Amino acid sequence: MRADCYWQPSRPTAPTLLGLHGLEGSSEAHYMRGLADKAWSRGWNLVLLNQRNCGGTEHLSPGLYHSGLTADPIAVLKVLHAEVPMPGIAIAGYSLGGNLTLKLAGEAASASDLPIVAVAAVSPTIDLALCVDALEQPANMFYQWNFVRGLKARMRRKAALWPGRFALTPLSRIRTIRQFDDAYTAPSHGFGTAANYYQLASALRVVDAIQVPALIIAADDDPFVPTSQFTSDAVRSNPLVTVSIQSHGGHCGFIARATPAYDGYWAEARVVDFLTAAVSGL
Repeated sequence: MRADCYWQPSRPTAPTLLGLHGLEGSSEAHYMRGLADKAWSRGWNLVLLNQRNCGGTEHLSPGLYHSGLTADPIAVLKVLHAEVPMPGIAIAGYSLGGNLTLKLAGEAASASDLPIVAVAAVSPTIDLALCVDALEQPANMFYQWNFVRGLKARMRRKAALWPGRFALTPLSRIRTIRQFDDAYTAPSHGFGTAANYYQLASALRVVDAIQVPALIIAADDDPFVPTSQFTSDAVRSNPLVTVSIQSHGGHCGFIARATPAYDGYWAEARVVDFLTAAVSGL
């Protein structure tokens, strides 16, 4: 993994935002750059994390990433915090990165010495099994094909860089995310099966434990992140979790009317407003 860091001149006193991308994304994804631009203008330090094998990092580690691998962003934050203590850390994630964000927040409630003060998640996949079920619907064939094509290409690059580490034989029969996770993701991380991986890596298991202000933005017309997961008892029982369900927005595509002073990327602006308010309230 690789973190792209941007420090304000007042680094030791400025709050720090960790950005987490979605499946097959990187720090160069348009939503990551847009989020960074808006946060930087509000005085934030920025840490944009490329998860394992993403953003051209396949050569850095023999391991694979998964939707609940919170140890990686925590390790990065701890190294940076030890180098120059950060007065406040916020985390924002999209899709898979949104699940990672909320899972990290739930786990950090009792296990982290980092000054995490707020989190935000856009179109987060907090119930992985539910989202994979939705992705397998015929209407989502294009999305599934696009994700699987990227994952298979990445595995081929990975195998070339780490000879003997990964068998490529299963790739020829893989047509779905679930099949990929059964063949590679779950076994590589000790989950055994995709079903067990989805259960253990879902933020829904720990969202009730979150102890900092948390924002969830999602859309009723998201093709593969059903909003029913955000009305679960685990989410609704936590008063620190704010859920904003929009009628339209699809998957991470929340747009408002642009002006000369505003680019119209509503979710990015809403996330930065929410996190800035949380930090200002300390």
